[in-house]
Amino acid sequence: MAMRFTRLTEPLVRDNGRLRPATWDEALDRAADGFRRVKSEHGGDAIGTFSCSKASNEMNYMAGKLSRVAFGTHNIDSCNRT
Repeated sequence: MAMRFTRLTEPLVRDNGRLRPATWDEALDRAADGFRRVKSEHGGDAIGTFSCSKASNEMNYMAGKLSRVAFGTHNIDSCNRT
């Protein structure tokens, strides 16, 4: 039997192990808080990013900039070798 998936139409956040609908502001704030917490507890090198060779040069540049400036890491990789 094939599984049927539907597209998410709103962000979800986890509270007490359960997903619930949230506003975009709440979801993005939680994501940013999670990155801040990891960086403060383990340093920027605990975070890494992965970019795609099919993205534009501008998007890959911004992914690298985000990694180096905001996250403080040089752990950046891409699928350019494939």
